[in-house]
Amino acid sequence: MRAFKNAIAAGGLLAAFFSGGEAVAAWPERTITLVVPFAPGGITDVVARVTAERLNERLKQPVIVENVVGAVGTIATARVARGDADGYTLLIGTPAQISIAPFMYNISYDPIRDFAPISVIATSPFVITVGSSVPVATLQELIALAKQKPGQITFGSAGLGSLSHLVAAQFAKTAGITLTHVPYKGIAPAFQDLVGNHIAMMSPSPVELRPFLAQGTLKPLAVTDTKRSAMVPGVPAISEILPSKAVVTWNGLLAPVKTPAAVVALLSAEIRAAEQDPIFLEKLARIGVDPIVHMPRDFERLIAEDTERWREIIRDLGLKPSQ
Repeated sequence: MRAFKNAIAAGGLLAAFFSGGEAVAAWPERTITLVVPFAPGGITDVVARVTAERLNERLKQPVIVENVVGAVGTIATARVARGDADGYTLLIGTPAQISIAPFMYNISYDPIRDFAPISVIATSPFVITVGSSVPVATLQELIALAKQKPGQITFGSAGLGSLSHLVAAQFAKTAGITLTHVPYKGIAPAFQDLVGNHIAMMSPSPVELRPFLAQGTLKPLAVTDTKRSAMVPGVPAISEILPSKAVVTWNGLLAPVKTPAAVVALLSAEIRAAEQDPIFLEKLARIGVDPIVHMPRDFERLIAEDTERWREIIRDLGLKPSQ
């Protein structure tokens, strides 16, 4: 019955698409480019390539991935925002470019006004993690220790204003504890110092954490979501311990704001259909991210909620725009 309803919904969107006029009905007639604001090989890039493969099969036109790096992804994002709103150049974005950048960088685009959200493709939580020398085995014990030693527990991040920084700061705020931030130039050197017990804590994604779990050198304490993650079995969700909302990163498909509504609707329907395809879901599972089914209005709501959350966190931290 659910599959039947989904088919009806998709059919309705397609009907709307093909009734939208001759020029729109012909879309797509040529190559579609998914712009990724990071270098090849990362989670966002791999999610984009899996999505491109799926859309290529369904739309019967080439769908390619173009990596445009620099300025924490804001160069790529600005390029798409200023591009033609014809559905042929799309962005695979993350909270870093959409919900955080307005408060951390002097950007030339408006993430709310300049984009039409299409769909989130996948999400990933973070994991509150401590080094082997930290004398705690649970998140409750970490909080108790931090209250005994305010400011003495250090946490590393990929840099000032990075997601790994802001996630840890949000945890500290929710738990009512004071931690000391140690920023690094990237996640790799931060991991090195965590494993070496030079810092006490980090908040990486499960995918980033996975190589270290097999070594037994780090202790994951909680997942920053309202549900547990299959990537870190046995680790509780932070909502089981604290009155905390989910803090996750996402990879989502966005178009320039004036892209025809029929094109946005068709792309949204294709992503939703993919999220019910076992082959597509298996590919996402191999990457280590969680699928999510979204309508454009759901994605729009998520962006608004994320933006308000990060605005508050960044304001509380006293961080100012740079660049």
